[in-house]
Amino acid sequence: MVDHLYLGAYRLLGVLFRLLPRRGLIWFMRGLARFAYLLDTKHRRIIDANLTLAFDDDIGKEERKAIALGSYINLFDTFFGIIARENMEKAKVIENIVFEGEEIVRRVRESGKKLIFVTGHYGNWELISQALAIKFDLTLVGVGRELDSKLMDERLKRNRERFNVEMVYKRGAMKGCIQALNADKAVGILVDQSLPLSQGIEIDFFSHKATHTTLASILARRYESDIIPVFIHTEDYLTYKATIHEPIPYQKSDEQEADILAMTQAQADIMERVIRQDPRQWFWQHKRWKVFYSGIYRQYR
Repeated sequence: MVDHLYLGAYRLLGVLFRLLPRRGLIWFMRGLARFAYLLDTKHRRIIDANLTLAFDDDIGKEERKAIALGSYINLFDTFFGIIARENMEKAKVIENIVFEGEEIVRRVRESGKKLIFVTGHYGNWELISQALAIKFDLTLVGVGRELDSKLMDERLKRNRERFNVEMVYKRGAMKGCIQALNADKAVGILVDQSLPLSQGIEIDFFSHKATHTTLASILARRYESDIIPVFIHTEDYLTYKATIHEPIPYQKSDEQEADILAMTQAQADIMERVIRQDPRQWFWQHKRWKVFYSGIYRQYR
């Protein structure tokens, strides 16, 4: 019953988006973001805890509010974009995206190395996977979590596959990524979520301890291929900029743990630099530091 309610709301929003001009949709998103910011006390306080840990007292009250509102707007833009692209042509998906560093992807492909992309919950993270697949005419296999709603998960799966984006779920992520790379597909991994230490390793993030997935590092070492960070950003939600950064070189010495730690820390470093450039674009609602600093979140349960 709940699944069908989700699907009905999804379809209703799809009709609304076809009727609204883009600027009207942006106005709608901003209104919803303000409403969510005011109503969602729990996550607003988690955002504040994260900002305090990341920036100490370097940002004031108004800037904190602007970052929080931006994070909500970005979240709605990501979700609404999934619906808006339901029946969109491939060329239409990327017509408002400027790509910077596209020669990096072409250079890696020409070298015969595997394509291992890393990104985070920054900007419209659902759009970046589809944009890469379309722009470079490749099949990209992403790692994600299965949705609680089976109907919505299947709908989203079909939506992604229209643009040559396939998914493997976290439980079978390593096996799925190996199969993808062996089939000359690309892989894309979101690397900015907290994990138990049993599933990741300790790194430094905003001068504080955090956990980080080692998946991209293990794959890079196994296939002797560099890791390509890529992030998408927007100022106005009308046009987007996808920045492909210089690859993180793979390391393969006799010290496997040191190699993996170095590559993983490098991923956290580029993620932090990107967030600092525009904190409004990141998903601050997540308890990123909960493994080592759970106390800052206890009051928000």
